[in-house]
Amino acid sequence: MAESARQSYKNHFRFVPYFHFVLGPILIVNFVSCVYRAIVAFSWPTLLGALMGFAFLLMFFAIRGFPIAVQDRLIRLEMRLRLERILAADLKPRIADLNVRQLIALRFASDAELAGLVREVLDQKITRQKDIKLKIRDWQGDYLRA
Repeated sequence: MAESARQSYKNHFRFVPYFHFVLGPILIVNFVSCVYRAIVAFSWPTLLGALMGFAFLLMFFAIRGFPIAVQDRLIRLEMRLRLERILAADLKPRIADLNVRQLIALRFASDAELAGLVREVLDQKITRQKDIKLKIRDWQGDYLRA
């Protein structure tokens, strides 16, 4: 993916316009409409329509959630390998103490600041991704995420 703007904490969230701003609202409107019809003119077909509308909403979230889960597993592996290469000997045994959410947040840190940030996260038991990301001074963008 071409880098259109330098990524930072403020703009690192990924929105896919046709998915988030077109498909999502269409499915929500469809579900509300189907539920309304099922309430106003209850019958087995209108109930089935409402259930299908709900199923489509579930699929919408699953379609986005499954690749994100796979991506998180890859980030976990990538970060463990990166930490194994970068961290000092005293910190390497503590790599396993970092949970997936912490590893995902740490991925944006440059190699130069990563070791100090890992030490700080572990010593201060920082678990919120936002808190970790806000501590990063030299943001390394992730332009290939799902």
